[in-house]
Parts: sequence; structure tokens; C-alpha cells
Amino acid sequence: MTSSPFAQLNALAPPSNWRALFGWRRVRTVAILCALFTLLFSFGWDAKLWQLVARVYGVGLALLLVFGLFEQWPRRLPKWMARWALQVAAVGVTVPLAFFVAFLLSTAAGAPPFWKTARLEGFMTFTFLGMLVAPWTALAALLRHREAKVEKLAIDFELERSEMARQALDARMRLLTAQAQPHFLFNTLANVQALVEAGSPRAPRLLQSLTEYLRAAVPRLDGSANTLGQELELVRSYLELMQMRMPDRLAFALHVAPAVHMLSCPPMTLLTLVENAVQHGIDPSEEGGRIDVHAEVLEGGRCRLRVVDTGVGLQASGGGLGTGLAALRERLLWAYGGSATLALNEVTPHGVEATIEFSEKP
Repeated sequence: MTSSPFAQLNALAPPSNWRALFGWRRVRTVAILCALFTLLFSFGWDAKLWQLVARVYGVGLALLLVFGLFEQWPRRLPKWMARWALQVAAVGVTVPLAFFVAFLLSTAAGAPPFWKTARLEGFMTFTFLGMLVAPWTALAALLRHREAKVEKLAIDFELERSEMARQALDARMRLLTAQAQPHFLFNTLANVQALVEAGSPRAPRLLQSLTEYLRAAVPRLDGSANTLGQELELVRSYLELMQMRMPDRLAFALHVAPAVHMLSCPPMTLLTLVENAVQHGIDPSEEGGRIDVHAEVLEGGRCRLRVVDTGVGLQASGGGLGTGLAALRERLLWAYGGSATLALNEVTPHGVEATIEFSEKP
């Protein structure tokens, strides 16, 4: 059931704030209306002009005080009484009382009361026009206040919704990154274990290199955005580790444009492609292979990352996206929307080219 605008006015009563009594918009509105009243009555005014100004502006100030007073007090109203109605009624009652006091104070000492003279007609005219204008002005002010309040609530709601969406996106990104971290760590530890079990003299050195690498890498894997320069450092360290494990079966090279180092990207983006090339391309191949990592900036502000390996190829490795690449595609979707792409292509005579393109982020 939809409530009326006046019921919403009562529900949206402002908290206690006495400075709001003399807000700039209220004072400006009252000043303009008083100026119009003064101009209207000045044509037939016989007394001094300052008396008219004092009388009109004095009543305007009284109405402003009453309007603000009943906006703040009483703090609680009976359920059957709406605050907006109380404010409008108070303004309507104040109009004749304020003009009565104004005419009474302007009566000279010893003179008969104004209601026994021709001044009564002026009092009636002032009161009639005041009753005609003041309550409707108060009601219009309340409606404007209600619209501003509703608009502010809508803006606050939209900001809160946007913040919740951002937090949900951040949580999702951290979850996807957390899925990639064990994938990388377990594979690397398995490599160390294989060397230890085989009695390889390279095992202690590899373990030391792995420890140094993880000390630098783990703080960057918390799900927050990093730069491609940082990601390329991790990729180089990872490939050096893998080259120590299979020195005769892995060669690599990085081809990086200087402009890409400061671009933002989700963590584990490039590293996931390289790890996938090692695990599914080079490792299954008896003769090993080569991995080339390319990073460049295209026209239109797009960045392209390519990892090309000469391993066994898509068909021999089962084809399609594995768990790591599937999670990477979802991370790219969350980070860049539909502007990011991830593609796998067969390389002649054998191997795979994995390509990521995304719009440059400031």
C-alpha cells in the first residue's frame, strides 16, 4: 500500500538541529516574500516606510521561528497527528497573532486601540493576505524538503549498493586468487620433492631459490591489483626455478615493451599462463621446449600478453581450459568485464599460444 506524500513528510521528520531554523534557503524565501508584501502595501502606506518594513519582516521572522520550532518540537507526536499538519497549522495560527502584536506595538501611547480605529481595516488586510500565503508557502517548503530527503536517501542507497557490489567483487577476486595460489605452490613443492627423492644435487639450491622466491611473491598474492612489472618479476623467478629443475629441457625469454611495466592487472594473471605452459606443454614433452613471454601495448590503449611454448600442444595435453585457466578467465571477467579476452591457439609444428588482451587501466 502506497503512503501519501504527507505521511512520508511525517516519517521523514529531521533530527534535532537548531541551526536548520535559519537555513539559507528558508531565510531567502521569507525575505523575498516580505519584500513583495512591503512593495505591495507601500503604495497606500501613509506612515513611515520603516514601520511597514519592521512590521512585515517582524511577522516573517515570527513565522520562520514557529515553522522551525514545531519541526523540532515536540520530539514525539501522537500517532494520529502528522508533523507536517502541526507545522502548517502553527503557521496559520501565528499569522493573525503576529500581526495583532505588530499593530498593538505600533499604537502610540494614549491612542485608542487599533481595533477601534480605521487601522482595523489594515490589520484585516494584512491578516487575510498572510493567511492566504503563509500556510501554502509552509506546505510547499515541506514538500521540497521531502523531495530533497527522498533524493538524498536514493543517492545514499545507490552509493551503499555500489560499495556492496565493489566489496563483493573484491571478495570474489580474492577467492579466485586464493584458488590459484595453492595450485602454483603445490606444483612447485612437488618439483622440489621429486628432486629430493631422486637424490639430485640441485635440490638444496632449488629449495633455497624457492624460499627466496616465495618470500618475495607471497605478499603480492593477497588478491589486490599489482602491476605487470611486478608480475613479470614473478614470472622470471618462476621460470628460473623451473629451469633449475630441468636445465636441459627448458629455455625461455621475456619480450617486454617498457610501457607495460606500470599497467595494473589482477595478480597471477601472467604467471598462470606461464605455469600452464610448463605443466601442460613442456613437462609432458620428452625433449622439453621453449617458452617466450611477450607483453606489448596496442593501439587504442589495449595491452596484449602472449605466452608461446613449443611443448606437446593442445591435442596432446587434452585441449580446452584447465582449472587454472578457467579461474583466470573468471578473474579477468570480474576485473575488466567483457573488454578482456583469453584465447588458446595451436602453434605449428607443435605448441600452444595463450593470449590475453585487456583495456589499459589508469
